[in-house]
Amino acid sequence: MIRLNNIKIFEDLEDEDLIKYVLKKYKIKYSDVISWNIFKKSIDARDKNNIHYVYTIDLELIGNKENKFNKIEKYEFKKIDVKRLSNKRPVIVGFGPAGMFAGLLLVEYGLKPIILEQGVKVEQRVKDVKDFRDKRILNPMSNIQFGEGGAGTFSDGKLNTGNSSIYSRKVLEDFVKFGAPKEILYTSKPHIGTDNLIKIVKNIREYIISKGGEILFKEKVTDFKIEEGKIVSVIASKEYRTDTVILAIGHSSRETIKRLYDLGVIIEPKDFAVGVRIEHLQKEINKSQYGNKTKLNLPPADYKLVYHSPNGRTAYTFCMCPGGEVVPASSEKNTVVTNGMSTFARDGLNANSALLVNIKTEDFYSDYPLDGINFQEELEKKAFILGGKNYNAPCQRVQDFLENKITVNFGYIKPSYLPGVTMADLNEVFPKFVTETLKEAIVELDKKLKGFYDKDAILTGVETRTSSAVRIVRNNETLLSNIQGLYPCGEGAGYAGGIMTSAIDGIKCAIKILTSN
Repeated sequence: MIRLNNIKIFEDLEDEDLIKYVLKKYKIKYSDVISWNIFKKSIDARDKNNIHYVYTIDLELIGNKENKFNKIEKYEFKKIDVKRLSNKRPVIVGFGPAGMFAGLLLVEYGLKPIILEQGVKVEQRVKDVKDFRDKRILNPMSNIQFGEGGAGTFSDGKLNTGNSSIYSRKVLEDFVKFGAPKEILYTSKPHIGTDNLIKIVKNIREYIISKGGEILFKEKVTDFKIEEGKIVSVIASKEYRTDTVILAIGHSSRETIKRLYDLGVIIEPKDFAVGVRIEHLQKEINKSQYGNKTKLNLPPADYKLVYHSPNGRTAYTFCMCPGGEVVPASSEKNTVVTNGMSTFARDGLNANSALLVNIKTEDFYSDYPLDGINFQEELEKKAFILGGKNYNAPCQRVQDFLENKITVNFGYIKPSYLPGVTMADLNEVFPKFVTETLKEAIVELDKKLKGFYDKDAILTGVETRTSSAVRIVRNNETLLSNIQGLYPCGEGAGYAGGIMTSAIDGIKCAIKILTSN
């Protein structure tokens, strides 16, 4: 197996034409090729007059034909040496990415976990999300935060990690196995899209069940039984006896986090971020990123921006959704929370992204580790009131936000948020250090992405669930909390931030269960 790097392509090519070009370039006979695949594909748009693709291609060649090239090892997720002695079935609390991928690995090695999910199957969840958007009917147990697949199901489905570990490769390959487009294996910024995730989540569920796993929906965990520092059972509609629990609860499971703290599980506050969703026209983002000269059939452009303020704060964009929409992500009544969502095609009119400011522990912490959760809740309740107490989100033109005045009319960019928006002044929601940093960032980030400071760009609030406000402390080596048998896992425990990192954390916790005796 050899790897050919930095192959520059200046036209749109089908795969077969691409490989013919590569073989000709490197003077390799087609008959010498056993197999080939695209390892990576990215876009180099630094020079708007010379935009091109950059490929990395892997080839498997016969005999000694590989000798003149640099060889690579074939990717292989090594077989796990199972040492688990307990015959008790492990329990997984939560069926988001962390819980799903932990469950997948456990059933691959013959364990039959019991998975408890307080929400509903993804098919019903789609209907409940639609009811909230169309009819303002919020189901606290089935929404964009809660239910099969977790919060990531209703998002852009980004799979970024910043690294190419064997774990991330396994996650990508498993997603493809269950129905994701094959191109996520090699694109530099892979995404799945909500439309695909809905189908994939169902397929993963059916596979786990076929292997003996048990997935119970509408099964809200209300308590845990701990004896002599060890987990002995999980309590929902009934008591589930176990000595092993993967706690994959997600960052919005506030009641569960509070109960764990009351039971003596060590929890500490952590930094997080809050802000708004900012919307531009996607075609304007495309123009800023690609210019208007290329003839390549490029995907909708994205961006990732950071601004460091003299005041010591950082503002940054997060979960940018090309061709997407701003969606209602409330999970508690009388609150407004926003998020972003895209289909795989990313073919919507607007681009949106979270625009956030970092919140430090000292901004909210007094003497209660869950003070950060209270900080988030307060903003969400303020947004509900400012929006009109009907689940409308408070919304404002960028220029009006900078000038501290309520928007009277929207310009050429229209908000995508449903159930609807109420024109308001978002300066009334956040602490002053947040609004001042956001204002600076909007102006300064325009220097990095022309058009970011568009007077008619739309701000919709509030975005508060970007990451957990707490960390359920665990041992770095064993991944156990201070309670024997309890594995804090994923976003809700404070160890991940997105689908990919949550899935990887689920895999790592499952490995610890399989290899610990």
